[in-house]
Amino acid sequence: MSRRLPLYIALLLATTAQARQPNLILIMADDFGHECVTANGGESYATPNLDRLAAGGVRFEHCHAQPLCTPTRVQLMTGRYNVRNYLNFGTLLRTETTFGHLLQSNGYATGICGKWQLGAEKDAPQHFGFAEACLWQHTRRPPRYANPGLEYDSVERDFHQGEYGPQLVNDWALDFVTRHKEQPFFLYYPMILTHDPFQPTPDSTDWDPKAVGENVRRDVRHFADMVAFMDKMIGRLDAKLAELGIRDDTLLLFLGDNGTHSSVTSRFRGTDFRGGKGTTTRRGTHVPLIASWPGVVREGRVCADLVSTTDFLPTLCGAAGIAIPETVDGVSFLPQLRGEAGQPREWLYAWYSPRQRLDLTVREFTFDRDYKLYRDGRFFDLRSDPFEEAPLTGALTSEQSEGRSRLQAALDRFTDARPATLDRQFEAEMKGRAPEGKKKKKKQ
Repeated sequence: MSRRLPLYIALLLATTAQARQPNLILIMADDFGHECVTANGGESYATPNLDRLAAGGVRFEHCHAQPLCTPTRVQLMTGRYNVRNYLNFGTLLRTETTFGHLLQSNGYATGICGKWQLGAEKDAPQHFGFAEACLWQHTRRPPRYANPGLEYDSVERDFHQGEYGPQLVNDWALDFVTRHKEQPFFLYYPMILTHDPFQPTPDSTDWDPKAVGENVRRDVRHFADMVAFMDKMIGRLDAKLAELGIRDDTLLLFLGDNGTHSSVTSRFRGTDFRGGKGTTTRRGTHVPLIASWPGVVREGRVCADLVSTTDFLPTLCGAAGIAIPETVDGVSFLPQLRGEAGQPREWLYAWYSPRQRLDLTVREFTFDRDYKLYRDGRFFDLRSDPFEEAPLTGALTSEQSEGRSRLQAALDRFTDARPATLDRQFEAEMKGRAPEGKKKKKKQ
């Protein structure tokens, strides 16, 4: 007796399989620059799992983030430039729409695990579209590595038996994808690693399971161990997806949130490369981006297109087949994942202001692969001056003049983009705070 399905049933099943929304995973390493990945040309660290994902996926050469944690997270989650919605460090305005909202409202199971840092309200993760959460730095700031404090769906849990925070978070991620393997899911995984304090991992020779606090055994030499452990956790998640039989149907994106800490110097393509977190040069903004989707990306490729962290929301929406809000600044790079030309960016834009205290300094600029122009008029030729050590003065070549004009036109598009209500809100919050010397210290 033949076991072949009737043709119409086979076609129906194939159509149903193609119509199923893919699983989506966005992993973001903390303080991890482009130069740290071996596949990018890094020579200091072991990143075999990232290298393997890059070899079978798409590795982007020119992805840029904001120079600091919160500015990037706000931009990434909303798909909008900071000029439109950034209030201050540690805050995501509750009026904003995130990729969590959009995917959850279109049938996705949504989860977030790792570092939060976007508002201490107990319902914050759920408010921003994440039904489930395992977080560090949500309503409090306990230790994050050895014997950490985490919050599971806003319920505090402290660990004292030699547990390691990044391992616990990874365990939660594996459990999340296992429980939701039968339905499309979105996992946002802003990792705790590789942020300072640079401390031993469970794989380090000097690991101490009894260590307590963030001021013990700190040494920049542990950064390499932290990179290796981060890569190991990504490998664990990738292996779990394969074990569950859903790897081909899962788009996995990996990036860094900003450049590496300035105390870290790495070898990159034959030279020393000092990290530049917090600076607006490429030391602070150039981050790795690797996309792996075995069911779609079947051969490894390298893409030289410019990518902004605003581009992830529209890319995720495009992969899920849902509408992209008109208020979004990002440009989807989904076509590039499929091997198509897409709509490559001609320039990148940034409005950067840490705004942690009363410092209202703003650095605003546009750039492409060749040139960079700041709002204050400083203009750099990145081909000969990649780290912006000497702005161009005097007469420009015709090519430089054309580049400057192109970037000026881009800057002009954002002349009046900053809502005045945001600055008034920030000023009101500053006035309402107690004087610096009278503030209560947060429990560590």
